[in-house]
Amino acid sequence: MPDTRVSLVRGTAAAALTLVLALAGCGAGGDTEASPKGSAPAGSGKDAVELPPLHADFDYQIGGAYPPPAGVRVVSRDRAASPAPGLYNVCYVNAFQAQPQERGQWPADLLLRDARGKVVVDEDWDEALLDIRTPAKRKRVAERVGRWIDDCADKGFDAVEPDNYDSYTRSHRLLTAGDATAFITLLSARAHARHLAIGQKNTVELAGVRARTGLDFAVAEECGEYDECGEYAKAFHDRVLVVEYTDSGLRKARSGYGDRLSIVRRDVLVSTPDSADYVRRTR
Repeated sequence: MPDTRVSLVRGTAAAALTLVLALAGCGAGGDTEASPKGSAPAGSGKDAVELPPLHADFDYQIGGAYPPPAGVRVVSRDRAASPAPGLYNVCYVNAFQAQPQERGQWPADLLLRDARGKVVVDEDWDEALLDIRTPAKRKRVAERVGRWIDDCADKGFDAVEPDNYDSYTRSHRLLTAGDATAFITLLSARAHARHLAIGQKNTVELAGVRARTGLDFAVAEECGEYDECGEYAKAFHDRVLVVEYTDSGLRKARSGYGDRLSIVRRDVLVSTPDSADYVRRTR
């Protein structure tokens, strides 16, 4: 099952953010207004993509696909699933970490290792971090993830959601924000070449550099709960898909941004309606 990511780094201080931007090799910069649904972002032509509609009813189905509720216009599903007919579909890809059942499919030298040669693991999800420290390794990892992006495009998805952009924060300082932004830029190019929009997953501390990395929209988990929705809304001009896992988070997100962002409350397992754990609410 694909993992549901709840950001582990919250409330980054201004000094830390300055360091992040320096590591990313980017200064503060302006961003152009995102294009409306059905038109292309800057650099249109062969790389033209369709962006998710603003303030649309949204369902987050990465734990299993099911018929979307009435009124839903945007759905996110795992790359193993098929898109929902007639809707705007986002394809979930675990891009920065290897899920437990897939770890053995990665070349050993593309798994991040510490000074003792031990694989660095995100212990919350038992996922090995991928080694994106050098341009050569980033290119190799991006080629493998790129094949998944190609598959999303071939299936008919409209966008891709690469998860674990923030894995550098769990790397024991082996990875940097610069590594992460360099890698996501490669994925952005691959997605745009296949006419897919690409979303920033969480990682609010890098929202300010989105124009330089080619990211088109955001998928933000618990931004209401952690008072981060405003930062995503500013960086992505309200083109933000919000997933809350608590009633309090849903209330906070709706009270501040209910008339601007696409907001849904799901259960943390992102389960299907036949499960006792299933929760989906928009109010």
